[in-house]
Amino acid sequence: MITVYGIKNCDTVKKARRWLEANGVAFQFHDFRDDGIDQKTIDVWLQSVSWETLLNKRSTTWRQVDQAQRDNINRESAIALMLASPSIIKRPVLVKNDIILVGFDDEIYTTSL
Repeated sequence: MITVYGIKNCDTVKKARRWLEANGVAFQFHDFRDDGIDQKTIDVWLQSVSWETLLNKRSTTWRQVDQAQRDNINRESAIALMLASPSIIKRPVLVKNDIILVGFDDEIYTTSL
C-alpha cells in the first residue's frame, strides 16, 4: 500500500493525489495536521532520504524559524523542528515499501510506482 503524507490544501500534494488517481494507483492519505507525525516515521524516511531533502527551506514555516536556529540547523535540530512543526516537511512524502519520494515529479512517479 502506498501512503501519501502531506497537508490536504497543499497544491503540490493535490497534484500528486490527482496524478495517482488518474493513473489508477491506490493510496491512503496521511494529513500532518490531522494525523500528526512521529519520530519513528521520520527516522524511517531518513534511512532513504537526507534531512536536507526532507526539510522544506522554501516554506513559510521555515521563514518563521529564528535566524540563529536556521543558521545552526543540523540533523537533530531538523528532526525536532519537523516533529514540532510538521508543515516544515517538504510535501508530499510518498511511501511505497522501501521507496520514499519527497516532492512531486510526474516522471519520477511514473518510473518509481
